[in-house]
Amino acid sequence: MVSKLFVGNLPHSTTDRALNDFVTAAGFRVSTAIVICDKMTGAPWGFGFVELAEGEDIQRAIAGLNGQALEGRALTVNEAKPQRTNSARP
Repeated sequence: MVSKLFVGNLPHSTTDRALNDFVTAAGFRVSTAIVICDKMTGAPWGFGFVELAEGEDIQRAIAGLNGQALEGRALTVNEAKPQRTNSARP
């Protein structure tokens, strides 16, 4: 089962590597860490997603990371929700 976190209120200087390092330094094993950026400008949107390694407890990760400061900003960490699909209605 994939454990994926939503991480909000990221500083705009945060990179994928910095996000990965932050979560790893907090004691969690990371599979992937991605900061979401605007496709046209490449500017970060201030949030990202972290996929925890197999066997990591997502609730423990949320409790351990939510509210923690990264570059002076308190992070908002929740379980990621499935991506919505934009389906046309008949």
